[in-house]
Amino acid sequence: MGTVAYKVASLPLAENTPLGGVPTGARNIHWRPNEPATIVWVEALDEGNPRKKAPQRDKVMWAKDPFKDAASELLRTEQRFAGITWGERTDFAIIRDFDRNTQKNRTWFFDPAKPSDLKLVWELNARDGYKNPGNPVSHELPNGKNAVLMHGDEIFLTGVGASPDGDRPFLDKLNIKTLQTERIFRCDDKTYEAVSGMLSNDGFSFMTRRESPNDPPNYFVHKDGKSVAFTKFTDPAPQLRNIKKQIVKYKRADGLELSFTLYLPPDYKEGERRPGVVWAYPLEFTDNSVAGQVSGSSNRFTNITGYSELFFLLEGYVVLDNTTMPIVGDPEIVNDTYIEQLTADAKAAINKAVEMGVLDPKRVGVGGHSYGAFMTANLLAHTDLFRAGIARSGAYNRTLTPFGFQSERRSLWQAPEMYLKVSPFMYADKIKSPILLIHGEADSNSGTFPIQSDRFYRAIKGNGGPVRYVTLPSEAHGYSARESTEHVLWEMINWFDKWVKKAEPVPGASAVKSSGQ
Repeated sequence: MGTVAYKVASLPLAENTPLGGVPTGARNIHWRPNEPATIVWVEALDEGNPRKKAPQRDKVMWAKDPFKDAASELLRTEQRFAGITWGERTDFAIIRDFDRNTQKNRTWFFDPAKPSDLKLVWELNARDGYKNPGNPVSHELPNGKNAVLMHGDEIFLTGVGASPDGDRPFLDKLNIKTLQTERIFRCDDKTYEAVSGMLSNDGFSFMTRRESPNDPPNYFVHKDGKSVAFTKFTDPAPQLRNIKKQIVKYKRADGLELSFTLYLPPDYKEGERRPGVVWAYPLEFTDNSVAGQVSGSSNRFTNITGYSELFFLLEGYVVLDNTTMPIVGDPEIVNDTYIEQLTADAKAAINKAVEMGVLDPKRVGVGGHSYGAFMTANLLAHTDLFRAGIARSGAYNRTLTPFGFQSERRSLWQAPEMYLKVSPFMYADKIKSPILLIHGEADSNSGTFPIQSDRFYRAIKGNGGPVRYVTLPSEAHGYSARESTEHVLWEMINWFDKWVKKAEPVPGASAVKSSGQ
């Protein structure tokens, strides 16, 4: 048994943490990688309560070997501490904070020996992919810890390079003194190629992982302006190469820009209208321009694994994947219009695919996992857009998550009408389209305990609705076992084959149910 060298904190259970806040006392405890035996942590200055007014919200503390002196304060952040990254040199570090009201991240460079001399480098919306400068490249130090790679006064940044035409990963060199940026590499518009590691600390040699719709991912060494193949992996599933995909952009009825990745099955012939699957996960935004940004790339190699919704392609379905379902508004009340915006998002996606001539509007299914399952249930409860749905590991009764969900800031008692309005459990009697519920029996996610699916199943069944409930023994929020993966795929494909692909047209079906909530 060793002896205690230093006691950072003795903390109680964080059961009194304010809604949307952080625990009091030491958190984010870690060793400083570029200095021997120096421990760093963060403490709240506002009792961890984001609604409490405070000139600064957090302070960064540190203590050094031999830990005989009291811990000292390094610096404070005006908004909530969002991370600190240490350079391999002791005179450089990066600190970030996050403003929950504006949804903005800020980043500063500083010298830990002069913490008052902060240099603001970036300030942007947390969901703004187009302006995201990337993340600093790190490497492993001789002591086994990671720190930001530095070449003199230069560091390197990598990012996915989101753009209106899709992701184009990049590598930049940034001078930390002048803040001048030089682009070293950017993926072309025919492939998807991302930096996977640096081979020298000057940026002249690095490795990438390159792929295209017809070429499997392989690694390439870039040096002196040339690239040389490092691996020669072959196509593991050539039969998938006939799958076609593209990023499709369109607009919601109110003008908000949206997008999805359209996948066409390998046997698709031009002009065919096929049954389709819309797969999505809603996100909240404060800014329309950010909500409409495109993510993903049509230049990626299609490789279908796990219990992916892309398996529907092999059964002849058109798949609208990564369908954007933005909910835009004031973060304090954004969910007040959740149902209306969700309906508009889904209708716009279907209309676009129908306009393109690839989708049969009378044979469309919808699905999602977790918050996407919540979305699925609401779309079946409030619209007639879909013939059936698949909801995996979701939550359906928001009174069972009374202190917030996703990015909702209000409690059930502060916004009872909204909690009831967005809970598809409350509209179980309106669900007439068949829904498949799947849930891991050991789901430990605090918002999606299995009781959510169990009670939702009973509510729909009790009201005479078509529903099937599948539980997966020993599985958590995601599913791992081969048996579970194969079972989930069998259930999903059979469900949509029965209720979507082979469905008879419903004459005169309206777009939105009369309940219209």
